[in-house]
Order: sequence, then C-alpha cells, then structure tokens
Amino acid sequence: MIFWSFFIKNKAWLGAGALLTLSSSYGQTFFISLFADQIMNDFNLTHGQWGGIYAISTTLSAIVMVWAGALTDKYRARYLGLIFLSVLAFTCLMVSINFSILILPILIFLLRFSGQGMLSHIGSVSMARWFVASRGKALAIATLGFSFGEAILPMSVALLLTIIYWKYVWIIAAILTLLTIPILQKLLKVERTPQSNTSNIQNVGILDKRHWTRNQVLSHWLFWFYFPSIMSIAMWGTALFFQQVHLSSSKGWTLFQFTSLIPIYTCSTILSMMLYGWAIDRYGSGRLLALYQIPMAVSFFLFGFGDSIIIAGFAFILFGITHGANSTIPGAFWAEYFGTKHLGSIKAMATAVSVLGSALGPAISGALIDYGIPFSKQMPIISIFILICCLLNWVAIKKIKLLYP
Repeated sequence: MIFWSFFIKNKAWLGAGALLTLSSSYGQTFFISLFADQIMNDFNLTHGQWGGIYAISTTLSAIVMVWAGALTDKYRARYLGLIFLSVLAFTCLMVSINFSILILPILIFLLRFSGQGMLSHIGSVSMARWFVASRGKALAIATLGFSFGEAILPMSVALLLTIIYWKYVWIIAAILTLLTIPILQKLLKVERTPQSNTSNIQNVGILDKRHWTRNQVLSHWLFWFYFPSIMSIAMWGTALFFQQVHLSSSKGWTLFQFTSLIPIYTCSTILSMMLYGWAIDRYGSGRLLALYQIPMAVSFFLFGFGDSIIIAGFAFILFGITHGANSTIPGAFWAEYFGTKHLGSIKAMATAVSVLGSALGPAISGALIDYGIPFSKQMPIISIFILICCLLNWVAIKKIKLLYP
C-alpha cells in the first residue's frame, strides 16, 4: 500500500525510471544471448570466439562508462534518454542488416554501452537524485523495468524465433525503442526537484566517520575483499543467460522450456528485493553481505547436477533471491560504509567492475565449452567460487566490527 500510494503520487518520474531500465533490456545479456545460435551460425563462430567478441565489446563498454557515467551530473535525464534511446534503436536496426564479422563487435559494444550501460545508469542515478527520503522505494520501483523485461522478452523472443527470421526481431526492437522516446519525453516534461536539500542529509560512512572519495575507497582493503563478490554475480549470472541456448541443449530442454522459467525467477527477484530492502533498514548491509550470494551458489549446484526442468525452476528461484538482494545490498553498502557525498563516483566505479565481470563470464565459459567442458560441468566449480566470495565478505565484516565496534 505504501509503494502504491508513493507510485501514484510520483508516477511520471517513477514511470520514466522504469521505462529507461526496461528499454535497457535490448542491450542486456539475457536478450542478446537468445540469438547466440543464429549469430554463431551466420558468422561461423565457435562458442569461444563468440564469447571473446562479447567480452571485448563489453570490456570496452565498461571502460567508456567510467567517463560517460559522469554525463548524468551535467545533463538532464530527458536529453540523455533521447540520445541513448536513439543510439540503441539505430544499433538494433544495424544488427538486423549487418552481414560483416568486422562490424559485429562494434554493434555489440553499442548495444552494451547504450543499453546495459547508459540507460540503466540514467534510470538509477535519476531516481537517486530526484528522491531523497524515499530513495529506496524509488529505486525499487524503477528496477521493476529490468524485472519486467526479464519476464516477458525471453519467452516472447523464443516464440518469435519459431515463426520469423531472427533479424526481424531486431527490427521490432528498434521500433519499440523509437516508440519509447516520445513517451519518455512526455513523462519528463518537467523533471522532479528533490523536496529536501541534499546537502543537509549527507551521511558519513562507518569507516572513520567521514566521506570517502573514489580513490580513497580503491585504496582501502575492504573494497578489495568485496571486489570478488562484485565480479561474481555479474560474471556467472551473465554467463548463465549467455549460455542459456547451450545449457538447454545439453540438458535436453527446449529454449522455450528454459525461458518459460524466467518469470518464476523474476517473481523471486522482486520478492527478494522487497525483503532485503526491509532487512537492510533493520539490520544494516554488513550483516547480510556474507549471506546473500549463498542461494546463488546452491542454484548453480542444482543447474549443474539436475537434468529435470523442475529442478531448473527451483534453481531459478534461488538465483532470483540473490539477484534481488544484489539490487539493494551493494548500493546500501557503499553508502553505509563510505558515506554518501561521493556515492555517485563510487557507484560508477563499482558498476564498471560489474560490467567487466559480465564480459569475463561469457569469455571464460565459452572458452571452456570449446575445450570440451560443458557449462553444466563448470557450474559446481562456480558454486565453490561464489562460496569463497561469501567467506571473504564474512572475514572482512568481522574485521571491520573489531576495528569499529
């Protein structure tokens, strides 16, 4: 009820945030990877080569994001939204007509940069800037755009691929992106001004009771203890969706069977996001840091050893729990431990690390597939890696409690 009344009161700005995150779907791995078989066949690529192209393009996107992310501090969301929605629509159209292997990496870069990178960034930064007292609720509602895209697009694309040529789907994506532009411009005809003076609500971090700059955070050991966890979810979550066609085939599932489970994952993500939002307010992010990736570790064990589509459904539920937690805990962690004054630049660096992880996951998993190790056989080892990340987080928070009782 609280969320509903808040949404009704601020529906234009919240709708704009959700629209931006939804539109980013066309540059997200869960969407692009649906065309993995068609791309590899048309361009005569192996799993490793396709993963390598994807990794290089995504890495370049992460590098450019460190600079481009700062544009949100200088220009209004309605103008940046117009620019990057136009870039995304143009890129989708180019994917539909491209026949050159040399152009493919450029198009993947533009999809990742404009979609996954800038549209996601504009949506989240705008919510954080426009809302002060209700920042958490605003971010949660805007994030529903991601969840909605994950819920409807994979099944829709899987169905479309059975009746039309794969490149026609990208033309549809281009048209839908263009149709989004006038809606966004109308919603943001008047951009929201925060009702509170942000200079009065800056909160110092637990560490030394001060505000940390991005460079100072990078020099602190706590960042490097948490670094593997930042990479972990992005690496292996991206790899799961990137290799969904291969995984489904190796397990004897159809792509439609696999993608039909994604709405279950989406529901799990949304419920987890709300639950962890409450838990953060009650217990703080530190207590949750060592726990929230454990469901993902169990999920990958189930995906690896289970051959039943029902077991895959349970695995998706567990993965959704971690994914929902990851939508709330990291942002709260940076603010709680390092302060809010330089939160934007700190978050931009963390996002770049996450994007880099999303580049490495497909490259590593694709190379191993080429060497004869199916992704399902990789997943139990990935689970162990995730549990090691949890252990590092637990050690780090224990040490912080001793230093700052």
